[in-house]
Amino acid sequence: MPSGFSFLPLDGIPFPENHSSRSFPSVIVRLPRRFADAPFIVRSWIVSAVTSSVHVSTAAKSSAQARENKTPSWQRRLGYKGALFGLPFFVGFLFVFIIPLFYAIYESLFKRQSSGLGIGEPTLHFAGLSQYARVMQDHDFWVGMGRVAIYSVVVVPIIMGFALLEALLIDTAKAKAKKAFRFILLIPYMVPTIVSTLMWVYLYSPDIGPLRKFFMVFGLDVNFFSPGMLWVSMANLLLWTQVGFNMLILYGSLTALDPALLEAARVDGASELRIAWSIKIPQIKGSLVLTGLLSFIGMLQLFDQPLLFRSASPQTVTANFTPIMTIYNYTFTAGGDYNYAAALSVVLAIVIGILSALIYGFSNRKK
Repeated sequence: MPSGFSFLPLDGIPFPENHSSRSFPSVIVRLPRRFADAPFIVRSWIVSAVTSSVHVSTAAKSSAQARENKTPSWQRRLGYKGALFGLPFFVGFLFVFIIPLFYAIYESLFKRQSSGLGIGEPTLHFAGLSQYARVMQDHDFWVGMGRVAIYSVVVVPIIMGFALLEALLIDTAKAKAKKAFRFILLIPYMVPTIVSTLMWVYLYSPDIGPLRKFFMVFGLDVNFFSPGMLWVSMANLLLWTQVGFNMLILYGSLTALDPALLEAARVDGASELRIAWSIKIPQIKGSLVLTGLLSFIGMLQLFDQPLLFRSASPQTVTANFTPIMTIYNYTFTAGGDYNYAAALSVVLAIVIGILSALIYGFSNRKK
């Protein structure tokens, strides 16, 4: 320490109201020794300055908090607006999915029983898990589940292959051609499922359909509703309706790729085929998994197409052809066994959820 200076503590100074020496335990002052004979005045001045700064900082903080509470920041306003925009979706999701799901679970725990003589209206009784035990023994339901599962394994890769090919071709086309091809390929998806299915049922019809007459010109008598051709006919319909939607998702992922990466590959002499195989496809694996998973879930929920095909070929397409058709049959045509249909719906949802989780987990582990 330089000579002529000493450290003087602030002990013994009368602090202002609402403050004490404990508020400033570490404050010491370095003063010349010639002022040591009057330390009280100096110390009082220091304490006054410190307490004044404390009052100023406290007042500033209080006013800042008041302004923050009175006028929200732009981030907070933006968050409120985003919540308002998302509110209709969450309300719809609640009333269309969540509430019906829990209501189906509730209904599946009951069973309608008639009296011993079968006279009078059936009454509702709590059945516990007996409906689910019945589902486990339902042969038609599980045969339909296996049928659509095997069909999905075959058809979904074909749908994804065509969708990826179309997305890659559109991505390499010129700007004007991109818009035209996107619109044309998306038209089948925009057509309602019932309308498109009825259109293809007419085309496949053995009596008035033009396709059979066309093949007869080449000496081929093709029955599109026969047991051997039914799955091919339905696969053609599903390709026509679903490829455009998957193409649009994959094309959107391709447009998000870094142009500098693609240009660097072209400068190095890579062909468009090589760029597509080595750069584009690996970069959109996430979108491929997503679209494949959505297509797989849609296949397990097949209903409109086989139901309308049944009107043309009831011998080939049975009433329990798919799991959804089994649920429909128990709900509307088998005496209205709503409780058992609810149990079937819950089991189908669980199976789809488990298979989707397995597919998603396997794809992530592979990456």
